[in-house]
Amino acid sequence: MELIKININEKMEQVVSGRELHERLDIKTKYKDWFPRMVEYGFVENIDFVAIAQKRATAQGNETTFIDHILTLEMAKQLCMLARNEKGMEFRKYFIRVETAWNDPSQIMARALQIANKTIDNCKVEIKQLENKIEEDKPKVLFAETIETARTSILVGELAKLIKQSGYDIGSNRLFSWLRENGYLIRRKGSDYNMPTQKSMELKLFEIKEGTRISGDGSIKITKTPKVSGKGQIYFINLFKKINKEVG
Repeated sequence: MELIKININEKMEQVVSGRELHERLDIKTKYKDWFPRMVEYGFVENIDFVAIAQKRATAQGNETTFIDHILTLEMAKQLCMLARNEKGMEFRKYFIRVETAWNDPSQIMARALQIANKTIDNCKVEIKQLENKIEEDKPKVLFAETIETARTSILVGELAKLIKQSGYDIGSNRLFSWLRENGYLIRRKGSDYNMPTQKSMELKLFEIKEGTRISGDGSIKITKTPKVSGKGQIYFINLFKKINKEVG
């Protein structure tokens, strides 16, 4: 039978309400006068008890604030002895029984498991929060990587990798095809095939890298390779992110 409500504080200690104990012990002195006198027996705030503010409704329907004290079970037992009445003896014995059960090895193990499970649950929450944070930061990380890459021009194949990282699945060949179909690279077969269109050059999306190679007959050939400028990298990544969003 529960004589008084016993709670567990954040330190995993058993505690009771000072006001409730005062009422159950049939103390005639008002609580506001009784408790300070009890403290004079050597009880220390924040060790033996903690003062807390509580709210309750008055008979007139208003709200008022009063002070309660959360007592350790050890302090509660001593207050029962100081009461010097039958109720005090009854409650002291009750607290001793509760304390004995609390210190039973099986109960200690159960509490340890409870703490372990709570720790695991907290870790799961923290991991989930970190996963969400990583997901939220992906666009920022990608943008930072893009800005870093955008300092130099890159090949169309490298651009395809950046676009894929941004969420749109495309490879090098498909990107070349898309660029031709959408007027960014020249479609007609010939010496300027896959070269940037006039529109692309005006938008400064591409640069043409010239080089030389020696052909089979020993002659030197001029080679031209389209490379995506820094501006072009940001332009196409943002464009494909928009397309991906519209498709999704």
